Amino acid sequence: MFVLCIFAGKTGLMSDQSVKPNMLLLLALLLLSYGAGSVRCSTVHANITDILALLRFKKSTEDPTDALRNWNRSIYYCNWNGVKCSLLHPGRVVALNLPGQSLSGQVNPSLGNITFLKRLNLSYNGFSGQLPPLNQFHELISLDLSSNSFQGIISDSFTNRSNLKLVDLSRNMLQGLIPAKIGSLYNLTRLDLSKNNLTGVIPPTISNATKLQLLILQENELGGSLPDELGQLSNMLAFLAGNNRLSGQIPPSIFNLTSLQFLSLEANRLQMAALPPDIGDTLPYLQKITLGKNMLEGPIPASLDNISGLQLIDLSNNSFTGEIPSLGKLLNLVYLNLGDNKLESSDNQRWESLYGLTNCSFLKVLRFKNNQLTGAIPNSVGKLSPELRILHLGGNNLSGIVPLSIGNLDGLIELDLSTNSFNGSIEGWLESLKNLQSLDLHGNNFVGTIPPSFGNLTRLTILYLANNEFQGPIPPIFGKLTRLSTIDLSYNNLQGDIPSEISGLKQLRTLNLSSNRLTGEIPDDLSQCQDMVTIQMDHNNLTGGIPTTFGDLTSLSVLSLSYNDLSGDIPASLQHVSKLDVSHNHLQGEIPKKGVFSNASAVSLGGNSELCGGVPELHMPACPVASHRGTKIRYYLIRVLIPLFGFMSLVLLVYFLVLERKMRRTRYESEAPLGEHFPKVSYNDLVEATKNFSESNLLGKGSYGTVYRGKLVQHKLEVAVKVFNLEMQGAERSFLSECEALRSVQHRNLVSIITACSTIDSDGSAFRALIYEFMPKGNLDAWLHHKGDSKADKHLTLTQRIGIAVNMADALDYLHNDSENPIIHCDLKPSNILLDDDMVAHLGDFGIARIFLDSGPRPASSTSSIGVRGTIGYIPPEYGGGGRISTSGDVYSFGIVLLEMLTGKRPTDPMFTDGLDIVNFVGSEFPHQIHEVIDIYLKGECEDSAEARSVSEGSVHQCLVSLLQVAVSCTHSIPSERANMRDAASKIQAIQASYLGRQT
Repeated sequence: MFVLCIFAGKTGLMSDQSVKPNMLLLLALLLLSYGAGSVRCSTVHANITDILALLRFKKSTEDPTDALRNWNRSIYYCNWNGVKCSLLHPGRVVALNLPGQSLSGQVNPSLGNITFLKRLNLSYNGFSGQLPPLNQFHELISLDLSSNSFQGIISDSFTNRSNLKLVDLSRNMLQGLIPAKIGSLYNLTRLDLSKNNLTGVIPPTISNATKLQLLILQENELGGSLPDELGQLSNMLAFLAGNNRLSGQIPPSIFNLTSLQFLSLEANRLQMAALPPDIGDTLPYLQKITLGKNMLEGPIPASLDNISGLQLIDLSNNSFTGEIPSLGKLLNLVYLNLGDNKLESSDNQRWESLYGLTNCSFLKVLRFKNNQLTGAIPNSVGKLSPELRILHLGGNNLSGIVPLSIGNLDGLIELDLSTNSFNGSIEGWLESLKNLQSLDLHGNNFVGTIPPSFGNLTRLTILYLANNEFQGPIPPIFGKLTRLSTIDLSYNNLQGDIPSEISGLKQLRTLNLSSNRLTGEIPDDLSQCQDMVTIQMDHNNLTGGIPTTFGDLTSLSVLSLSYNDLSGDIPASLQHVSKLDVSHNHLQGEIPKKGVFSNASAVSLGGNSELCGGVPELHMPACPVASHRGTKIRYYLIRVLIPLFGFMSLVLLVYFLVLERKMRRTRYESEAPLGEHFPKVSYNDLVEATKNFSESNLLGKGSYGTVYRGKLVQHKLEVAVKVFNLEMQGAERSFLSECEALRSVQHRNLVSIITACSTIDSDGSAFRALIYEFMPKGNLDAWLHHKGDSKADKHLTLTQRIGIAVNMADALDYLHNDSENPIIHCDLKPSNILLDDDMVAHLGDFGIARIFLDSGPRPASSTSSIGVRGTIGYIPPEYGGGGRISTSGDVYSFGIVLLEMLTGKRPTDPMFTDGLDIVNFVGSEFPHQIHEVIDIYLKGECEDSAEARSVSEGSVHQCLVSLLQVAVSCTHSIPSERANMRDAASKIQAIQASYLGRQT
């Protein structure tokens, strides 16, 4: 027996006059089922509208984990999973809480019929479609639909629920504007719309929601300025609007929100001439402040040190100046990032900030990267918190030796000291940092061998030691660092074999050993590194063949082995790589035709004179076809004739050696490869000029030789002497090409050749050298990517960069159009652009230039089928494996150099992977977001100029846009679409005239 009591009220069963009789019977039976089975009399409170709304919600919802399995008539619906009913109004559903239940589908609109609902939480599911209507949710207090896939706009229905206190729609795909009526939610305390695709502005009317404590709008597409009215939200505890497109000034009123604990405005375009100096007094409860990646200026307020509860400070990627303030009172500080600014600290007396930070015993992250810090790191660095995990000091002008006390920071997992001027050994402090996972020391002057103490760093995953002066062998101890994924030892003086122990690094993805003095063969068992993506071993002295086992590296994308002494065939198994450079070796045989070998722009094979075949686009000579019979005849002839000719050759050799030795000196000394009007210089003159080709006079090394600084005593002239390594295949041809190219050309922006020397050395061996006018300011590459030498604090100004661009454009225009015969340089790159005392640029190194004799009209693109010419990164795509060269190829190289001058990035920068290169890197931000790609030093200089009013900010911006426009027009992938050099030169000259004319 039981008694069923239905308290339907106005919305109950009997009040609905439209319900059909059969539906009445069905619903009555449904309600009876909730009481069936009771032993004693009970009262069941039910509301059929709420029940139907819940059942329709279940029916339209996908429920792979059966989270709604107990939503059935055998269980009282107020006990269903996630359902909560009212105590004051029995039977009325007041809460539906189903977070993280793996539910999906579209929310059934009937859910809006649950008119007593106060809390709705469907967060962390997979719901999609439009947001559910809220028209009937008159009692709703809390709405959490975060972390779903809702789309569409936020309708005004959200602003009609005056009882709402919490609204969380974050982590969806919502679009459109924030409703202007949002301020009508007078009781709202938390609004989270972050991580959507919202556009428009932050409505000033939001200030009407005076009870608002948390306003979270980060990671959207919001623009416009921050409304000053936000300063009226006196109860605000957290304001987060980072990663939007906000611009304009930060309203000072925001810094008067005295209750504020979290302020996050990073990654916008916000400006402020200076943060309020009293920020530490007006925001006394602040715990986290992130203003990084904006356009803020001025000093960092010292009053920040007064905010005792401050835990996180991120002011990175701005233009803050002055010294780093002492923050020693921030005893709770955990994270401090002031990187990518213009902060200074020139000596120990001005490192007070570091001294103060030794009091911050909870500090875990310290980033001062890419500022203008100079001097030596003080010993007090070793007194920083033992909790410190990340220390970034790279990209400054720091010098001296690294203090041994840094070894006290044995909790470090990341250490970055890159691109400074540190010297000395790294032994003595490195071995203590046993928890290091990332070590970046590239771009310094560290010397000595790579110490065996690396064996202690068993957790190391990333290692950058490039661009230093390390010498000696690569230590086999690296084989014990089994977690390594990246090794970059390029641009050092490392010698010896590549240790086979590296093959044991199963997680290795990047191995860069370029530009060292490594010898021996490439280990076959490197194929055990199955995750390998990039292998770079170019510019060494490696011998033997290319391991066929490299074909087993299925993840291998980039393989660069150029400028070595490799021989043998090119393994067809390499067809799966994306970029292959094996140029300038001694490879031979037929070129494979599949995979990468079918893409002329992705493979570089030049400088291997015995290669043949391949796809037609490579323009390589055909391979000879030999019959089987002919092969057998040659085999027997060889067996008979070789011994006979061997004996005869031995006799003749003795005779000719004696005769040749007598004749060679006379012949070589009588030759004048450049003509009679060039002065003659003997081998002994050059020995005297270069102090016997001393290392102290070494200026650099190129593809075919070495360049020394010297002084010709007889002529009292400073010179650069390029000595050709005649053992290198192609060096003799390069010498003759350069002589031929420079014999009759004369232009103010070409390196002036004084003479050539073709003779024999003291050992009777052939000797070839070219003597040039000495360029005291070095080459452009050193100025763009210097390693912390005497020029470390000097960066090219925009005016200088424009001037260099004009110089190079004029030089190429002359070579292509005004010289006696058109000359194509073929190897334009920053290291071949030399600077004189006045920073005027001169183009040099014509070792692979081509001269085209043409009695008729000169075409825009003279071509010739030869091997690949140039340097990876600057070679136009149509050259591919040594194909047709043209003036358009020089234009492309010029465009790349111009992009490099403006971005500060090499075209071979490690960031350019997975289809990204310097051309589309700039193109993706051109013309509206060019500040995202401009060289940081150039950007800073331009901002300083605008501030000093020496030239307007608009003029600077237009100048940069125009220069990038020229570069883009020169780097089209199709040669016919590129500008010609004369047009490019004319445009850059006009840009220079306009920019200089606007300077006051």
